[in-house]
Amino acid sequence: MRSVSNRTRVGLLAAFTAFSALLSTGSATAATQLNGDWAPFDRCPVDAPAMLAADGINTIATCIASSSATGTITLGKTKVSTGDTDLQLGVIQRPDGTASLVAPPEGALTADPAEIPGGLIGLMCPSGIPLVSGICRQLTDNNLNRVTATIEPAGAPRDFHMSAAFSTGEPILTIPVRIHLKNPFLGDKCYIGTTSDPVLLKPQNVTAPSLSLQRFSADGTPNDDEGEMGRYTFDGADQGDATFAVPGASGCGAGLLDWAVNLKTGLPSAAGKNSVTLDATTTYFGSPYDPVGLAPNEGRKLSEFWHSAKR
Repeated sequence: MRSVSNRTRVGLLAAFTAFSALLSTGSATAATQLNGDWAPFDRCPVDAPAMLAADGINTIATCIASSSATGTITLGKTKVSTGDTDLQLGVIQRPDGTASLVAPPEGALTADPAEIPGGLIGLMCPSGIPLVSGICRQLTDNNLNRVTATIEPAGAPRDFHMSAAFSTGEPILTIPVRIHLKNPFLGDKCYIGTTSDPVLLKPQNVTAPSLSLQRFSADGTPNDDEGEMGRYTFDGADQGDATFAVPGASGCGAGLLDWAVNLKTGLPSAAGKNSVTLDATTTYFGSPYDPVGLAPNEGRKLSEFWHSAKR
C-alpha cells in the first residue's frame, strides 16, 4: 500500500461512511460469501472493466464496504428510523488524490426498508376530502395501512472534497437521492424527489472514527507478516446532514394523492428543516498491500484475490 498515502486512504473511507444509508436500492441479489478479512467486501465490483484496468501505479483499484445498523432521517414533519444498510463500491485512486467510483451491478447500496410511523393513516388521515376519506375508511387492514420508505440514488455522487473527509462539520460530497414510498393505495411510483429534482444530501463527519489495520493473505486468511492484502477498519463514526431541502411528493396514487402526502408531511420542506443521522458506522477499505509490486496488473490481481476467497 505504499503508493497512496495513509491520509488519502483515510479520506476515502471517511467519505463513504457518510452515505451508507442514503442511497438504498432495497433488497439485492444474494451476495457472495467470502473468507476471513475479505468478508465485508462480498459485493465489490472487482470484475468491472475500470477496476480490472488499474495498473497499480497511475490507478489503483480498491474496495469499500460501509454499514450502519441504526439511524434516523427527518423529512418535513416526518421522522423515520433507518435499519441495516450496506454500501459497497469499487474505487479507482490516482496519485493526485482524485478518485472515481464503480458501483456493483445490482447497485451500490442495499438496506432494510424503513416504515413510516402511523402508515398511510399518519400520512393522510383524517381528511374531509371524499377521495382521501374513502381510503381512510378502508385502512382497517394493517397491510393496507403500512407504508415503507426506501432511499434510492437519483444521480451520480459529486462535489467530492478530500480535505473535508479528515475533519468534522464540512460536507464531504453531494449525493442526489429520492425516497420511494410504497403502499397499495399509493402505487409503485410514489416518490419524494425525482431524478430531475432530487434531495441533495451533503453528509459530513460528526464524530471521528477509530482506525485499525489488518493484513491478510489473498484468500482472506489473516497474515500480519506476509499478507498480499491490507484492510483499514474504521469504527464508531457518526455522520449527518441538516442542510438539505426536500421537494414535494409525485406519482402517489397516479398523482391524485400527491397533495395529501405533502400536506400531512409538511412537504416541500426548506433547507434547515430536514436532517439525517447515521449511528456508529463501520467502514472497511481493502486493497493490495503493495499495489506497485503488482504493476501493471494490480486490478486483475485484486480480482484474482477476491475470487480465491469465495467460500
